[in-house]
Amino acid sequence: MSEKKIHIITVGCPKNQVDSEELSAQLKANGYSITSSLESAEVAVINTCGFIDAAKQESIETILRVAERKKSNGLKKVIVTGCLVERYKKELREGLHEVDAFYGTNEIGNVLKEFGAEYKYEMLGERLLSSPGHYAYLKISEGCDNPCSFCAIPLMRGKHVSKPLEQVVHEAELLAQKGVKELIVIGQDTTYYGLDIYGKRELPELMTRLNKLDGIEWIRLMYAYPAKFPEELLDVIRDGEKICKYIDIPIQHVSDDVLRSMRRGITRRKLEELLYKIRESIPGVAIRTTLIVGYPAEGEREFEELIKFVEEFKFDRLGAFTYSPEDGTTASILGDPVPQDEKERRHAAIMEAQRQIIEELNGRKIGKTLKVLVDKNEGDNCVGRTSHDAPEIDTEVIFNSKSLPGEFVNIKIHDAHEHDLYGV
Repeated sequence: MSEKKIHIITVGCPKNQVDSEELSAQLKANGYSITSSLESAEVAVINTCGFIDAAKQESIETILRVAERKKSNGLKKVIVTGCLVERYKKELREGLHEVDAFYGTNEIGNVLKEFGAEYKYEMLGERLLSSPGHYAYLKISEGCDNPCSFCAIPLMRGKHVSKPLEQVVHEAELLAQKGVKELIVIGQDTTYYGLDIYGKRELPELMTRLNKLDGIEWIRLMYAYPAKFPEELLDVIRDGEKICKYIDIPIQHVSDDVLRSMRRGITRRKLEELLYKIRESIPGVAIRTTLIVGYPAEGEREFEELIKFVEEFKFDRLGAFTYSPEDGTTASILGDPVPQDEKERRHAAIMEAQRQIIEELNGRKIGKTLKVLVDKNEGDNCVGRTSHDAPEIDTEVIFNSKSLPGEFVNIKIHDAHEHDLYGV
């Protein structure tokens, strides 16, 4: 392919972002120019998401918007890759003739061949970061072995495959050399890490090694699956000087009937025991979770059980999705009996309960001085985060300063709202 300027668009989760960053680095090493401007690009690569309906729609709209530029001769080729292609390649080929090539997940080698490029194995772990340079996502595994009834990730990403410990640590070292201060550890199921290649869950060992890296100041754990949670990890998080006292642990629900139908592999009693043990073992820990409302097995009684638990436990951070049936999942045979307006009502109720909780929790921080990592400048203000907050999804700290992104500063909080803290 003679075209040399390539623009890569990523739709979906940080795991997709890491894939795009690896592709960018490989293309650049093969002599191609990666441009942040679609207007100046000769080729566009769209890395799609196929997780839920909203993400699928965003992916399709992005493809159509970008492909429209081919008509004005500004763009010569459009290549589409990622999860949506993995699930619907045949349908996409038949319906989107404007696209020049489709590639599923784990096909970076074939994408490179499309450009006449080759995969450079000596660059294993190298990425061209699209996040701000002071934080980066560290993907420790691919795929998932959990049988969750609602989830199509195994259909798109395959079975769980852990990266070897040495490879993950090497990639983290490369990121530290680039000036990254915060590592955000991700995977489809991070607590499963190592079981497939070492015969045991090795996330505690991995976090211990990452904690020893020079240059890294924060290490944040995301996507920790609650069933068979390796509890020795709690001591590692508690004692690790660089490990944020923060765990993202998506529980999805608390009703035993719903959990059983969801095939989550855990009961409410075990789930509660784990959550309270996390709080007991790690003083000051912030627990983030994700919930699904409107699942087929969720009646009014099950929903009331869920919202009551949210009000009692008081998660530090919480997100929620409305259920949407996914082709090929075991839950698809259950249909979609909960009306959409009822799903939206339940979602609004959960988020209102959480709004009150987060306002109360944030209000307790007024008068306290917190260590903050600066993410960006907006006018005369800086926007940053505490160690209890992941980028883009959690609370931000806003303050008037000339500090630069990537700097750590101490901020005294004088006001608090639902999503923001304000300080000096």
